[in-house]
Amino acid sequence: MNIHRPGRTIFSLVGLLAVIALTCAGAAAQDTTVQGIIIARNGTNMVLKTTDAPKLVVVLNDDTQAKEVEGKLGMRKKELGITALVPGLPVRVKGSYDSQNRLVANTVEFKGSDLKTAQEIQAGLSPTDQELAAAQKGIAQNEQGIAANAQQAATNKQDIVQTNKRFSELDEYDVKGTVPVYFGNGSTVVESKYKQQLLALAQQAKQINGFMIQVQGFASSTGSAALNQKLSMERADSVLAYLEQDGKVPLTNILAPAAMGTSDQVASDTTAEGQAQNRRVVVKILVNKAIAGS
Repeated sequence: MNIHRPGRTIFSLVGLLAVIALTCAGAAAQDTTVQGIIIARNGTNMVLKTTDAPKLVVVLNDDTQAKEVEGKLGMRKKELGITALVPGLPVRVKGSYDSQNRLVANTVEFKGSDLKTAQEIQAGLSPTDQELAAAQKGIAQNEQGIAANAQQAATNKQDIVQTNKRFSELDEYDVKGTVPVYFGNGSTVVESKYKQQLLALAQQAKQINGFMIQVQGFASSTGSAALNQKLSMERADSVLAYLEQDGKVPLTNILAPAAMGTSDQVASDTTAEGQAQNRRVVVKILVNKAIAGS
C-alpha cells in the first residue's frame, strides 16, 4: 500500500528547486562581455586582441548574432551578420567561456563607422611602403598648415596614427587563390562563363583549413562617383550571393563584401578595353599564415 507523504514531497521539490537555482547561477556566472579588435578570422573562430589577452579565441556559430549598434551603413538588401566581422574591426562580444577557455559568442556588436574603416584596411590587408610614406607626407603637410587650421591638422594626424596602428595589429594572410569576374557597362549580373571558375574556387577553399573568402567590387570611372560606388557594391553582392547559394560557402567563412568604387584601377579608363578591365569583382581565398604554416 502506497502512503502519500506530503513532507517528503515538499522536501524533494525544495531540493530540486535548489539544484536548478545553483545551476542557473553557475551558468549566469559564466556570462561575460569582452571588447577588443578582430585580428584574425578562421572559419568559425575569430581572434580578438583585448586589453587582457593578445589573442582571445571567440567561437562563432549559427546562433551568433552580429549587429551594427550605431550609425547607418545602409546594410543593403540583407543583414551582413557574421560576414561583417572583418579583421581590424573593434567589437563587443557577449557570451560565455567553454571548457577550452574560448569565448562562445551569443552576440557581437560593432559600429558602422568602424566597419567602414576596417573594410578599407581589409582591402589592403597590410600597408605598403608607399602607403606609409603617403601617410607620413600627409602628417607633414598638416603640420605645415597647422597655424591656419590647427584642429583639422590634429584630427587628420590622429586618424593616420589610428589607421597605421590597426594595420600593425592585423595578422598576416596568405592568398591561396584568386578569381576576377568582369562585368558589362552598368551591369551587376554574373555572366555564366565566370560561374564555373567561382565554383572551382569555392571547392578549392573548402579543402583548406581555416579559409576565408574576400570579395571586392570595383567600377570604371565613367559616370558619377555615387553610381560607381553603388555598382561596385552590387557587383560584389552578386558574386557573394552566387558563392553562398551555388558554391555552398558558409557565411562563417566569408568576409563582408567591400565596395571599392573606382579605387585601384588596373587599366586606363580612356579606352573601352581599359574600362572593361576596371569593371570587376576580385575574389580571394585567404588563410592566416599561422594556420598555413608559412
